[in-house]
Amino acid sequence: MTKPNLALIGAGYWGKNLARNFLALDALHTLCDSSDEILASYGDEYSGVAKTAAFDEIISNPEIRKVAIATPAATHFELASAAIVAGKDVYVEKPLCLDTKEAVKLVRLAESYERILMVGHLLQYHPYVEKLSELVGAGDFGRLQYITSNRLNLGKIRQEENSLWSFAPHDISVILRLAGAMPKAVLCHGESYLTEGVADTTLTQLEFGGSLRAHVYVSWLNPFKEQKLTVVGSEGMAVFDDTKPWEEKLTVYRNYLTWTDGKVPIAQKNAGETVVVPQSEPLKNECMHFLECCETRTSPTTDGKEGLQVLQVLNAAQASLNGGGHSVPPAPKTSSQNQFYAHESAVVDPGASIGVGTKVWHFSHISNDCEIGERCNFGQNVFIAPKVKVGSNVKIQNNVSIYAGTTIEDDVFLGPSCVLTNVSNPRSEVDRRGLYEKTTIRRGATLGANSTIVCGVTIGRFAFVAAGAVVTKDIPDYGFVRGVPARLSGWMSRHGIPLEFDEKGEAVCPESKLRYRLTDSESKVVCIDISEDSELSPELSTGLKPFREFRGGNKN
Repeated sequence: MTKPNLALIGAGYWGKNLARNFLALDALHTLCDSSDEILASYGDEYSGVAKTAAFDEIISNPEIRKVAIATPAATHFELASAAIVAGKDVYVEKPLCLDTKEAVKLVRLAESYERILMVGHLLQYHPYVEKLSELVGAGDFGRLQYITSNRLNLGKIRQEENSLWSFAPHDISVILRLAGAMPKAVLCHGESYLTEGVADTTLTQLEFGGSLRAHVYVSWLNPFKEQKLTVVGSEGMAVFDDTKPWEEKLTVYRNYLTWTDGKVPIAQKNAGETVVVPQSEPLKNECMHFLECCETRTSPTTDGKEGLQVLQVLNAAQASLNGGGHSVPPAPKTSSQNQFYAHESAVVDPGASIGVGTKVWHFSHISNDCEIGERCNFGQNVFIAPKVKVGSNVKIQNNVSIYAGTTIEDDVFLGPSCVLTNVSNPRSEVDRRGLYEKTTIRRGATLGANSTIVCGVTIGRFAFVAAGAVVTKDIPDYGFVRGVPARLSGWMSRHGIPLEFDEKGEAVCPESKLRYRLTDSESKVVCIDISEDSELSPELSTGLKPFREFRGGNKN
């Protein structure tokens, strides 16, 4: 049986509910809260659970593999990102965070470190919402026409966040699930009555493709409690009322109208059909789902991407509210869309940063959260993993994969089918994700065809790796290596021509006429005439002769 290995960050208002469920599921290892009073409030049933006010203790403890965060939303990004980088799976109470850019970073971070990231959109784990989603997906209601959600009550009145952010995330999450798409436009109206700048009531409209519309009405200034979701389709309707007894929560209305002469609609009022599902606590279901996803390494229903979509809608609604109710797209298009070229067979994931003038050719795959500079050229079947950084004017030939942990500086050339690794001792049954060894290929270096770079090394500036060589050690600037394992065999100029040093330790490149100096004591080569950090002038940027004409008697 797995030992408890989950830490709960934030054990107060909502955290106590998570603590209760994770304890019941034998998962709770540690409670973490900045308030000693809150920690002391936990009774004898939590005697076997560690308690701390120090978040750093959670991050550094290898026994803790999962983290649940129930702190104020403004802290979510910092806490979740630190936990992911520390190799822990993360559950975050809604919303994922407040800033869309930070949410994108969290999603990419979780993908890069191969961690589970789940958002606590509780309503999705309600058995009746799951049943409703099943009915919609099966086409029981025909074509969806509109969805309304009312979440009303008297209190709890907030002063730090408005009713939109406090009440609406769960409903928006469910509506996106039922609609199966993001809205094309969001409109929101509301008003502040108790605290200036904090809307006590908001009405949000979501406009999807076709004729589908949805409305979310939330307020903490209402004399009665209402939690009701209504779905209307062309062939049926349903009402989920979470304030009713369990057996009465979901009612389905079929054949709600007829058409006279095929033209005039006549409403057919009926009592509806009550749908009953086995009773279970939504929050417990949600906690169980997180634990199961961590165990099976499967993506949660409300994963980071789903949380990002809900956040995009919330931010669009807030922007509309701030602007007096005008229409706002939840995910505006970027202007940098066409600054690079990608062949129609290439895959460029959303979130990849690609510079102006870069070309991505047939069947290549550029992952999200990688950074690629300007004027690069990637041949066929090139793969760039998340978190990889590639400089400008880099040429990568066919059949090359660049994995996480690799940094490639400007003006690097990677020959066909060269191989780069990121774990020195891989085993299929030993998980070393997040333990990638760093490889740096510095400016102007060349990797020959079919060469292999064993990870954890630095290829110096303007170094030259011969075809088929296997590099296991660092290579100095201008170093020429060959063989298996690769050994230093000479020096190459910035133009890729062998250098022959005289007794004074100086050499002249036969092509560029640039002078180089070798320091014997340091086995270091530097260019005398121009800095290694400088760009070549236009006249020096064009080759003059084929390589073999410069080789002469040199057979390297």
